[in-house]
Amino acid sequence: MKISYSAPAKVILSGEHAVVYGKPALVSAINLRLKFTVTNLARPRQDSNLDKGILFISNKVKNFLKEQRIQFVDKLFDYKIESEIPIGRGLGSSAALSVASVAAFLEFYAGRQFDKELINKMSFEIEKYFHKSPSGVDNSAVCFGGIFIYRKTSSLSKNINNLDFKIPKNIDEKLFLIDSGKPKETTGEMVESVKSVKSVESVNDILNKIELETKNIEVAIKNQDINLFKDCLVNNERLLEELGVVSEKTKELLFSLHKFGVGKVTGAGGRETNSGFILFFAENKKGLNDYLINNKINYCQFIPDYQGLICI
Repeated sequence: MKISYSAPAKVILSGEHAVVYGKPALVSAINLRLKFTVTNLARPRQDSNLDKGILFISNKVKNFLKEQRIQFVDKLFDYKIESEIPIGRGLGSSAALSVASVAAFLEFYAGRQFDKELINKMSFEIEKYFHKSPSGVDNSAVCFGGIFIYRKTSSLSKNINNLDFKIPKNIDEKLFLIDSGKPKETTGEMVESVKSVKSVESVNDILNKIELETKNIEVAIKNQDINLFKDCLVNNERLLEELGVVSEKTKELLFSLHKFGVGKVTGAGGRETNSGFILFFAENKKGLNDYLINNKINYCQFIPDYQGLICI
């Protein structure tokens, strides 16, 4: 038996960190993908040191099937992960693994496919294993795909509002993801760090302003308003810097890129060294390409994904 599922990466267009506190985040899945394959083994592997995270996911799935009294067969397994998603860069690599592996193990043990709502719910519990206090936005994005507004209304409730429009060509054809480098801090550590950056009043004020920018960038996309979109990126980056989630090195990179367009950190960011990927709107695509190649900076085109989790 061989079962494979694929899940995309995700990019937060606006709402980083604010989403942890119940504010909306505007999120898009993108076409970088992770494929998880699980296969049946006739006998135990000679190397029995399976990754602890994968064992945790497997056991979580089996415990769920037991609790729900769903018939399943416990079997020895091997697995393979093939990923285009950079790890630790704010693009949801762990969420893609959680979603794809949960879907694969559910079918592997129970012999049938399960709906995305259930897979997403279970994946959120898995994400708590990888991160201290995830918002749930990453697993939702990679599970369902598309572009949507996500809001965590409580520890048990999330509101996902799929938008009835796509990112227009006049915007997405000029969007790039530029790698500032892997942050030293984990997502969980960055979420915790926000609480200690400034006073509660100051943080709340910044989060309220980020919420406003999230609403503005949604309007910009809907109305195909390039100027408003660019303004939102600039304002968003300034607010993230005020939160203390953008390193000095990344600020310098953004400054050097300013002659080609505007951008903002996407994801949890990083304070000490690097800050993960930058979402960048390029007004001079050729100039940006040449600069990034000459300076050996990794980047890719932003291409939205509207499929989400798929069985291969």
